[in-house]
This record gives sequence, structure tokens and C-alpha cells, in this order.
Amino acid sequence: MLSVSRIVRFVVKPGTIPALQHSRTMSLLLNKGLINGEWVEALNKKKFDVFNPASGEKVGSVPDMGVEDTNSAIQAAYDRFQSAEWQNLTAKERSGLLKKWYQLLNENAEKIAQIMTSESGKPLIEARGESVYGNSFVEWFAEETRRIYGEIIPPPFPNRQMMLTKQPIGVAALITPWNFPHAMITRKAAAALAAGCTVVIKPAEDTPLTALAIAKLAEDAGFPKGAINVVTCSRQNAAAVGEVLCKSQNVAGVSFTGSTAVGKILYSHCAQGIKRLGLELGGNAPFIVFNSASVDKAVAGAMGCKFRNCGQTCISANRFLIQEDIYPAFVDKLRAVVEKLVVGDGKKDGVNLGPLINEAQFKKVSEIVEDAKSKGATILVGGRAKSDLGKLFYEPTIVSDVTPNMRMYNEEIFGPVVSLIKFKTEEEALTVANNTNSGLAGYFFSEDVSQIFRVARKIETGMVGINESAISCTEAAFGGVKESGLGREGSRHGIDEFVYTKYLCLGGLN
Repeated sequence: MLSVSRIVRFVVKPGTIPALQHSRTMSLLLNKGLINGEWVEALNKKKFDVFNPASGEKVGSVPDMGVEDTNSAIQAAYDRFQSAEWQNLTAKERSGLLKKWYQLLNENAEKIAQIMTSESGKPLIEARGESVYGNSFVEWFAEETRRIYGEIIPPPFPNRQMMLTKQPIGVAALITPWNFPHAMITRKAAAALAAGCTVVIKPAEDTPLTALAIAKLAEDAGFPKGAINVVTCSRQNAAAVGEVLCKSQNVAGVSFTGSTAVGKILYSHCAQGIKRLGLELGGNAPFIVFNSASVDKAVAGAMGCKFRNCGQTCISANRFLIQEDIYPAFVDKLRAVVEKLVVGDGKKDGVNLGPLINEAQFKKVSEIVEDAKSKGATILVGGRAKSDLGKLFYEPTIVSDVTPNMRMYNEEIFGPVVSLIKFKTEEEALTVANNTNSGLAGYFFSEDVSQIFRVARKIETGMVGINESAISCTEAAFGGVKESGLGREGSRHGIDEFVYTKYLCLGGLN
């Protein structure tokens, strides 16, 4: 039997998140930015409100910082990076700071999960899972910081010794999204700090409160002033702040997770200084089910990578390509499970699908479904707003008879909508799957071993889930190809984005 609970990506076992105990910190719901170790207002004294997308209620207010504030944060990070105290920290000492941060994050996991659900709307069980996932990056890079090894190279001449060493690039600007407000910060920041960089974090406008809570715990862990800075700003100031982070001469590298359109803008800004750049951009993930697949496995996988976070993840399945012989069975079983999903406020028991993040996202999802309906698609499940719950809730939806002239055939939906496309041959499925400028993640289900290796080689994505949809983990290298980004996050390769290789040639040894 298939369970609705399979849509949760991270299985939170009893005891994984410690019961909330007396914390070393006060409340983690903060209302100021962090610059040079000081919790500060914006220089313009302006604030912007953060709202719960499920209820529309105000959760808090944070500073609406601008260019001057951002420059102050960059200067603080640069001064700390240049300081003897920071430069002389050993890998073991950096590891110790990260381990203390990890401990505090674990101790306060429930508080952070509650903040995440309040500002992002995701179900509390998913927020708890993200806490476990996000914390794991801090633990991982606390260990990796002591394994940033160099090389000894056999020289071409007997009187030389040749070596390669790894050094931190400098100040790293980290621009993070709203859909994973915890994990996307720790995946970047822990790697940068492990490498010996200092950081300026600009969290998404919709979810700054989680970032501030995480930074407070880093401060409590003992990171020195200026090592970690957080600049909060409204959507109106986001472009100007992002431009400063990319163009400042004191910023050595930029890491961004978000839309491809914004990524291209930041790429152009960074070109002026030839910055080190990491981009994790939009996806248009194919989900292929071949005739040989286990239907139950495929349906469970579809639920996991389509409806987690209300379909608002960059690696969510977007185009469901189902081979014709297995199509009826797959659709029947998928429909039965989707109809059991409980939509509502993420803090209520039993809810496994929350609201969309904001009105712009709600409008986009609604318009994509209406476009498909107007062009002949069939709505098997859902297809409407759930206005009785609130203005940002949308029904879990299954759409069949999807054709190439429809937006959902070509665009990333970023919502709880399954678009079904029937195919005949493996070659046809691969042609459709690869016919996109995106290449972040792809999924396929098959029990044919030859087909598994053949399709895995031919599918044009940076990550491939084979009979599995929960592909993200700390140990894996996360990233895409084509217009889905540059570089990799997580794994031992996550450090590479924040170090450069220095070649040392020592001569005259005779």
C-alpha cells in the first residue's frame, strides 16, 4: 500500500530532533540584521513585514537594508578575513566552531522548524526534516575542513620541489532562496567557513527570519565578529543589494540559488570582476516511467518529488513521461494517493500540503493550469484554488493530455501540479526529456538493467534519480548542467567553490 506520508522527503525518526529543552539562547525570532557582530537596524530605519502565507498573519518585521548597509557588511567580512586572528585559525579550530554551531542548531531544531513553517508555509513535518538536513551540512563541513589537502608533484628537474596548496578565496556573498530557508544557507555557509572564507548572507525576502535565527546560533557558537553577516532587504531593494554583492571589489565569490533569470543577471554583474561564481538555478525535471517499472515504486517516487513543499523545489518533477503500456495503472494509483492529500496550515496535525509562497507564485500556477485547460488538457484531479483555506492554497492537481503547445509542457511549474505525457519508445522519452535549456535533475523508473545504464548516460541533467526520488543528501554533489547552473554544493566538492589552488615551485635545492 502507498502512504501519503511518502511525500515527505526526510523521514524524521523518533529522537532525531531533541525535545525542546532550556536553550542557551533567548528567543530566536529576531528583528535586526547582523553586521560586524552587531544586531542592527537599517541605516534608513525602514523595515518590512514577514507574513505567514497560510494565514496572512504578520510573523515579524526585519530591516529593509540597502546599498550602504550591504557595503558595511562586506567591509566587516573583508576586515575579518584579512585579520591575523582569522587567518591564523587552524583547520582544527574552524572545525571546532562548526561543531559548536551544529550542536546549537540541533538543540534549537524545533524552534527553527516552527519559524520556518510560520514564514514559508511548509508543513511542520517538512520543516523538521529540513532542520535535520540543513544541520547535516554543518556537521559534514566541520569534518571536511580538516581534509582540504594539497599535492606534492614530482618535478621535471632534480633541484626543484613542486607543491599545490588550497587557500580560501576571501569574502563569499551567499544569496539564498525562500523554499529551503535553512538548508540553502547552511549548505553554502558551512562550506565557505570551513574553507576559511568569511560570509555575507542575503536571505530571500519571504523568509529572512530563519536566516537570522541560524546566524544567532553561529554567534553563540563563538564565530568572531564579521565572520558571518546577514543583510535583510525587501523585494524592492533586492536587485540593488545583489548588484553590490556581485560588483564589490572586496567580494571574492558569489553563490546563488534561485531562478535562472536572476542567475543570468548576477552572472553578468560578476563578469566585471571575474568573480568565482556558483549558481544553482531552475530546473524542468523529467520523470520517466518505463513499461518495466514497478508502478508502486514510481507512484511513491512521484509523490515525493512533486508534492514536497507544495511542488516548490528546484528538483521537483515537472514533466511526467509515462510509457503507454503502464500509463493506465500509473495514473489510477497516482490519482488514488493524490486525492488523499490533506491541504492546510502547515502547523496543523495531518497536513501534508501547505500554501504557495506568495501571490505571484499562486498566479503563475493558476495561469499555467488554465492555459492547459483552454488548449484541451483534461483535469483528472484538482485544478482549482482552495479559497476556503486562504488566498494562497491550490489543490493538488493532475493534468492529462498535455501537448507541446501548452505552457506546462515547457515551463517549470513550481507548484502542486502533475502534467502527464504518454510516450511509446525510449528514444521518444529521451528526446522530450532533453528538449529543454534546463538540466538540474531528472528521474526515471525501470527494472531493465541495460536500460538503466543506457538512459542514465543519455539523460542531460546534473543529477539523476533511478528508482528513487529523494536524491538530495549531504554526501552528494548537488548541481546542474546547461542553464541550471555552475559548480556543485554539498559533498567534498562543495569546498572547491570557496578555495583556489596555489602552485609553489621551490628551486635551487642542489
